[in-house]
Order: sequence, then C-alpha cells, then structure tokens
Amino acid sequence: MKNLTADELREMYLKFFESKGHKIIPGASVVPENDPTVLFTTAGMHPLVPYLMGAMEHPAGTRLTDVQKCVRTGDIDEVGDAAHLTFFEMLGNWSLNDYFKREAISWSFEFLTTKLGFAPEQLNVTVFRGEGREGEEGYIPADEEAVEIWKSLGLPDERIFRLPREDNWWGPAGTTGPCGPDTEMFIDTGKEKCGPECRPGCHCGKYIEIWNDVFMQYNKNEEGKFVPLGRHNVDTGMGVERTICMMSGAPTVYDTEIFAPIMAKIDALSDPAVLAAVSAEEALKARRVIADHMRTATFILCDPKGSVKPGNVGANYVLRRLIRRAIRYSRVLGIAEGFTVELAETIAAKYSHVYPELTLNLENCRNDLAQEEKRFNATLDKGEAMYKKVAEQLKAHGQNQISGKTAFKLYDTFGFPIELTLEMAAKDGLNVDKVGFEEANRKHQELSRTTSAGSFKAGLQDNSEVVTRLHTATHLLHAALHQVLGPTANQKGSNITAERLRFDFAWPQKMTDAQKEAVEKLVNEWIEQGIEVTKKMTTVEEAKNEGAMALFGAKYGDQVSLYSIGDVSKEICCGPHVANTKELGSFKIKKEEASSAGVRRIKAVIGNM
Repeated sequence: MKNLTADELREMYLKFFESKGHKIIPGASVVPENDPTVLFTTAGMHPLVPYLMGAMEHPAGTRLTDVQKCVRTGDIDEVGDAAHLTFFEMLGNWSLNDYFKREAISWSFEFLTTKLGFAPEQLNVTVFRGEGREGEEGYIPADEEAVEIWKSLGLPDERIFRLPREDNWWGPAGTTGPCGPDTEMFIDTGKEKCGPECRPGCHCGKYIEIWNDVFMQYNKNEEGKFVPLGRHNVDTGMGVERTICMMSGAPTVYDTEIFAPIMAKIDALSDPAVLAAVSAEEALKARRVIADHMRTATFILCDPKGSVKPGNVGANYVLRRLIRRAIRYSRVLGIAEGFTVELAETIAAKYSHVYPELTLNLENCRNDLAQEEKRFNATLDKGEAMYKKVAEQLKAHGQNQISGKTAFKLYDTFGFPIELTLEMAAKDGLNVDKVGFEEANRKHQELSRTTSAGSFKAGLQDNSEVVTRLHTATHLLHAALHQVLGPTANQKGSNITAERLRFDFAWPQKMTDAQKEAVEKLVNEWIEQGIEVTKKMTTVEEAKNEGAMALFGAKYGDQVSLYSIGDVSKEICCGPHVANTKELGSFKIKKEEASSAGVRRIKAVIGNM
C-alpha cells in the first residue's frame, strides 16, 4: 500500500483511465445546472445525466474520467466525528453505452492492487443478490455476472457478499427511469470482527468502502417492472479524502495532509486560555467542524457560477448554515472575529493549483465571509442578551426550565442556536425542554415543506420536453437582459422545473416595470420570429472569438457545444434545446426579486403554463 498525497492520487487515477481509452474531462460546478432535484452537485454523475440518459452525445466520446467537487449536507449534524464531510472530491470513470461490467470491475481491481498497492487478500466486495420472484412485479435477478467476474479475478466466494437492494442498487432518480445494480469494494483493515454478522457495510471499522461501480442496465417502468434499458452505462466513484486516509494510515481524514494546513491555521488562531476551559473532546469537534465547514463554504463562494451567497432559502441557506456553524464553534476555541477570511485564504492556497477559481474569486469570497461573520456575531450577541433575560425571569419566578416554545423562539426569531441555549442553560443550572423544542421545530419544518411543495419537482430526466423548452428560453432571457440592462447583467445561475424557469443575474437594484416589459417583449418577438437554434462543436477560444457568452472562469474540455439562436444568442452550453424558437409559444415574467447581494432573480413561464 502506497502513501500518496491527494495531488498524486488525482494524477495517478486520471492517467490510469486515460491509458484505458478514457478522455479526461473537467469537473463541473458544485452548483448544478438545470437540476432542481438537488441544491448542490452531490455526485460525479449529476453533470453527466443527459449523456447517461442518451439524450445527447458527449463531445469527448463514450469513455470519460474526471475529478468532481461534491457537496453533501444531509449529515451536517454528524460532522465533527471521524468520518463525515460536507465537501469532498470524487474520482470517477464513465462508460456511455460503451464497455460494461467486465472491463469496469477488472480495471477497478487492477488500479487497487497494482497502482494503490492493496494486497488482493485485503479486498472484499458486495454485489446485488436479486429481489422478488421471476414474473412478478418488482422482480430483479441477482447480479451473477458480477460475481463470476470477481471470481475470475481470484476473489474467493467467502469474500464476495450478496446484499439486498438497499445496499447494492442505484436509482432510479424518480419513480421511474434508469437504474441498476452496483458492486462495492471494501478494504479489510485487519481488525477483529465485531460479531458473527460482521461484513462489508458494518460500521465497526473492520471494512472500509473505497470504490463503487454502478451498472445502469434496467429501466423501471410505470408498472413497477425492471426491464432491460437497451443501453448500458458504467458510473464509478472513489472519494479522494477517504482513499488518502486509508493509504496514509491516518486515523481520520482530518489527520491527513489534505487538512493539515487548515487544522494548523485553526490551532494558531485559537486562544489557549479559552481552550484550557473546555474538554479535549469539545475542542476536537470544534476544530473539525470549522475545518470542514469553512472548506465547503470557500468552494461554494469561489465557484465560477458565483450564484450562491449566504441567505435564507435553498442553497443560500445551506451556505449560511455552514458559515454560522463554523462561527459558533469558533467561540468554543476563543477564535477572534475575522477568522473565516483567514481560513478561506489558507484553503485557497492549498487547492488553487487544482482549482484556479479559488484564487480568481477569492476577493468576493472574502467580502461575503466578512459580512456574514460580522452579521452573525451581532446576532449571537443579541441572542445571548435575550437568553439572559429569559434566564433571569425564570429564576425570579422560582422556575428552572426553559420551555420548548421559548427555546425555539430564541432559535427561529433571534437566530440563537439550540446548542448554545443548552450550553448556557447547563451553566446556569437550568433545564431546556428539548422535546418541546424539537416538536416546535418539526411543525415549522412541515409548514415550510407545505409552503414550498412543488418547488423542486421533476428533473431533466422526467420532463425533458418541458425542461428543454424552458432551457432555451433562459438563453433568450439572457440575451434580452443584455440588450435592456447592458453587458454586465450576466447569468449567475439557473434552475428549471416542469413549472417554471428561474434565472439569476448580476444587477445591483430592482428592475423597473418598463425594463421588465422590454425584456419580456424582446423574448416574445424572438419566439414569434421562429428563429432556428443551431449547435456546433468548437473550442472555448473560438467560441470567445465569436462573442459567445459562457462562464469563462469555469473549466471546459477541448471541445464544447456552442448553441446559436440566429444573431440573438450565442452561448457555450451542454443543452438540450429546441430546434426553433416557435416551439416556446410565449414568454411571461412572473416575478423579479432579490436573490443575494448584487444578484437579482427572474421567475418566468412559457406557453400555456
């Protein structure tokens, strides 16, 4: 087993698959384009969905490999333990209806044993064991093909574990669509089994997952049956941080070279006098939360799209929560205000040779972090003052419990985290009705979900015709904004559902009614003209020379898709688009509002919506 750095691992992985006929493609933004099902790019497959679905051909071919930045915040409250991260890098190789199981599994085995140096006897794998009975609804046969391939590579049957769908199955993304079995690879750490049922997937630490190969070979239809898809894809994923941790023998990802400069900076900023008053366990969790959350926040704020800023809704809220959790935990370590900017600079220095956007967009990142840190520290100060009033009133009346309703008001109205309420109450000899707080929070979340129900319905894979029309409409809208407002009104992000398009653009103030009417009129004129939409493959440089619009801070491959709508619009884009603007029917702006500082948002519909 080799001790690699993250830089060495990325290069080794990409070159290995390049030698297998794969084209190295750039990773995509952490903010997904036209995928309303997720707030952030959570896996390497998200940017490739149209190609995996066969909706279009990838300009780089049918064998691809990349490193994808991913953000997952579903387990945000677990961050601080030895394993959970909200940002990670995913190594992936892809077959778009090209090679299938034998090649994918054989190359995985080869890379693990000959490149990373794991002993074959350390390797344990899981495969799909099948489900239901043949001929019945929901029946899926066992993946015996994968079993036989692993055996041909020398793995004995006792190290091949057949597991159910919840362990070894991917998809579909919705209720119907492409899906298939996977095979997961685990390294045996040599630890004793925790019991007779110990196996890969057990959380005792004996088996650590290192890689996953997904085989899209079925389509789940409306009758609930899994039928052969008619095309086959391979989607694989290997996490950089976890792999480096295993290769180095480090106890956790936070103890690897990846996090070393970040942790060192946190330690340098911490106040020894404050640290002396907290337990080692508290301090360790705080260090890890700050390191993880600030790394994620820095990548989001420096993303080439620049569309996510600290806010109260959707991705903006997730970002705000990450920053504010880091700020809250900074108080545990006695770190002074201004630390978020210093950590962002440390993170940019660590990663900018791989991700240049961390340098290009660092100044905006600094400003956003400084403003949010100042704002939240003021919030914390107000919350502490309000808490003290509550505590004094309770003591004055001989009571010793903060009600769940009051704790939730501190959290919801004053932004005061429940963890701080619990911490301060314990020091004051008070109890907190945690059950009542959780009930109040649950009711609030249910109300929020009811209010926003339908906002994130259907992705590209389920509404391709509607989304295609709306996607083309965003290009016309972008062009119209440039004509009405000027060339600085550049796209900052977009989101499309089956019900509407949402388009964020740079603009410092609210649009006037006259400006909105002018934009709407222009788009409808172009629709009525029936302008042909054309596509050609070209280079980024050539596209620039033709005056194309694009996120030129982003990474692109050697060849890009350039979509032109007559002389109206010319943009680098991965599509899909209609053939003629007539197909849009009509265009109507439903709302224009603030998205974040310096960014406005338009929501619009087309046709008979």
